[in-house]
Amino acid sequence: MGDLFDGYGSTLAPRKTASGIPAYDEMFGVPATPGDAAPSREAYRELYQALAKMTQEELRGRTDSLASSYLAQGVTFDFAGEERPFPLDAVPRVIAYDEWSRIEAGVKQRVRALEAFLDDAYGNQHCVRDGILPARLISSSQYFYRQAAGIRSANGVRIQVSGIDLIRDEHGEMRVLEDNVRVPSGVSYV
Repeated sequence: MGDLFDGYGSTLAPRKTASGIPAYDEMFGVPATPGDAAPSREAYRELYQALAKMTQEELRGRTDSLASSYLAQGVTFDFAGEERPFPLDAVPRVIAYDEWSRIEAGVKQRVRALEAFLDDAYGNQHCVRDGILPARLISSSQYFYRQAAGIRSANGVRIQVSGIDLIRDEHGEMRVLEDNVRVPSGVSYV
């Protein structure tokens, strides 16, 4: 039997958020209840059973093997002049269908809103006329291309690929960390 969860959370103080609240534990919930026979989140029970059979060395070996494979295949990104393997967690994030349905609907709505903003910023600029944004905020942006002003994109699509980065807050609620709508990192590896 593995030792992957031996001492989990018992030797270190629980991670805290900036507000001092314990960080949400994806597998065990909040507060994390390590040592339980099973995770508190139903979606993780099967994964937990598989991981519990592994040792820490086995998981570390799989993680290192994944990183080495990515380096060998050129699946990397540049960080401060150093090529690093594209980060991918060896332990998958499990999201239940009901939660995913809400996330999917929210992400679709968000991308439609971003599309509408870009259409307005490059078009009629109602956001400026209505006093929502100052014109200089748009025109001074390094990402605003004057050459594209007034051009209607095919099918109304300016964002062909979006990378909406999600995180969980200390209560386990999904939040948007950032929107990547120019060229999301890793898109070339698809």
